Formats: sequence, C-alpha cells, structure tokens
Amino acid sequence: MGKASKITPVDPTAWMIDNDVADFLLLHQKEVLYMCMLGYTFLHGSKVFAANPNVSVSYKLVSMILACTGGGILVPLFINSIPVPMSNDAYPIAILISFAIHHYFPIVGEVVKLSPMVNAIIIVLYEAVRAKVVFTFTLAANAAIAPSLFSFPLFGPIMCGTIAGCGGAFLPMNKGLDPIKGGMQYPMISACIGATLVHLFLNTSFCEGVISAKEKAHFHLALFFIFIGLVNGLGLTAKKVKKE
Repeated sequence: MGKASKITPVDPTAWMIDNDVADFLLLHQKEVLYMCMLGYTFLHGSKVFAANPNVSVSYKLVSMILACTGGGILVPLFINSIPVPMSNDAYPIAILISFAIHHYFPIVGEVVKLSPMVNAIIIVLYEAVRAKVVFTFTLAANAAIAPSLFSFPLFGPIMCGTIAGCGGAFLPMNKGLDPIKGGMQYPMISACIGATLVHLFLNTSFCEGVISAKEKAHFHLALFFIFIGLVNGLGLTAKKVKKE
C-alpha cells in the first residue's frame, strides 16, 4: 500500500495577509521598510523641530535621535540586548536624511502640514514602523523573560511593548514623568493596548488553530495603529462640548 498523502490544512482567513496591503504593512520588502523608516523619522523630526525652534543644531539632532529610537534604546537594555541605533544602521541613516530635510528644506514640512493627503501618507508610514517596533519587542521580551506566576511572562512583555511604542517621549531622562502630567498621549495608550492584545493573543488559547498567527496579529496591530494615528493626526476626533 502506498503512503497516505499528507493533508494540508486550509486557512479560511488567509485572505487577511495574502494581499498587497498586508505585504506593505508587514514590511516584508526592505525597500518598503526603508521608505516607511523615512516617513517615521520625518514625522518625529516635525515634532522635534516644532518644539525646539530656537536651539542649536546639535540639540535638535540628538533630540531627534532619542525621539526616533527611544523605545529601541530602553527595551534592549531591559532584556540584555543591543540598542536599535547600534544594531541597525538603517535607522541612523533615515534619521540623518530626515534631519537634513527639516534643517535645509523646512518648506517640505510646511507642505506636509498644508496637505491632508500627504500628511495621511506620512502617518501611515509612521504607524507601520511603530507597529513593527511594538510587535518585535513584545515578542523579544516574551522570549527573554522567564515565566514566574503563569505559564508565560505576563506583564514584562506588555511593559516592553508599550515602552517600545512611546519610549522616545521620556528621553532624555531629565523629562521625568512630565510627558504624562496632562494625561497619556495617544501613542502611549495605543502602544499599551496593542502590546497587551498581541501578547495575550499569541500566548493563550485564542491563537489555537490559527495559521500564521504572528503575521495576522502584526497586520491587525498595524491597522489599529494607523486608524488611531489618522484620527488623531488629521483632527478627526469629536470636539469637546463646553459646559455652560
């Protein structure tokens, strides 16, 4: 008798990641990743230059490096790894390019502010990279931290994922807790929610039977970040009602 042929399981939700949008947001191609890095660093640069208009060039550059890679500096230190700016040369290159654009061609930033379409594109690129950072460090922390009370480390990876998505807001360290004096900003809230959902989904029975669970979790995290980013970046939030 011949050997029984192996039955390949059918994935009813393969359409989620088997499309061009998913290929883009999951940053599989290096060219797409580098393009999104430029959008990510450019948007951070816009915030840095707007907040520090009358300071030295060196201050702006260092502030921009910390803003872009704050989470990628702090989280690797927590899990005994190498900080992102040192391990991935693509980030410093993207930061320098974006810094040069803001410093020598400030009109580019003004054009982005005036055009909702261009601003939306930059936000999509920015949030795609932020989703990758949060996803990557949540999984890395889960692998590095030994379980204690539960069968998997619970709070450590969630904390690391949250810091990965908003760590730059707390650097340099002399800021202390000033960034959350007036409440948590949307990148902090979305990073915390995203890291929590991804971590719990991949480490509990929720992902049982799910084919390509990690890619699907990453894809939905990117969509979540982009939605929140567009709502806040384009001012689509509801206006507060003034009490008389």
